[in-house]
Amino acid sequence: MFKNILVVCVGNICRSPTAEALLKTKLASRGITVSSAGINALVGKPMDSTALEVLREHGGDHPDHQGQQLNRELLRQYDLILTMEQGHIQRIVQLAPEVRGKTFLLGKWQGNQEIPDPYRQQKPAFEHVYQLMAQGVESWSQKL
Repeated sequence: MFKNILVVCVGNICRSPTAEALLKTKLASRGITVSSAGINALVGKPMDSTALEVLREHGGDHPDHQGQQLNRELLRQYDLILTMEQGHIQRIVQLAPEVRGKTFLLGKWQGNQEIPDPYRQQKPAFEHVYQLMAQGVESWSQKL
């Protein structure tokens, strides 16, 4: 049984906080804790304004988010670690090899779909990424 999930991307201001918010909403009744962090986090920064705008347009919100740096101790605290890209898994395994067995792509159930980084792109890129993350969250919520 998974009691806590960590979602990881690079800066922890676009993808991972969006997926965190989606998972929190989807899993609210199950008592599962969800957090996010970045491999090269913009520590203390809020969500990217476009990412937050897209999230809000779809009925979500995450106004108090602050970027958090990923580290070995954080990785060990979580039962399941979800990433956006294969490269993130590789970086995580370099940092903490013991967490390999609990680290997967958010898009695992979509044929190991990677979710591209929309940072500094136009709003349509954020919309596309949101849809990919929503599909991943829906699939994972059915498996948990």
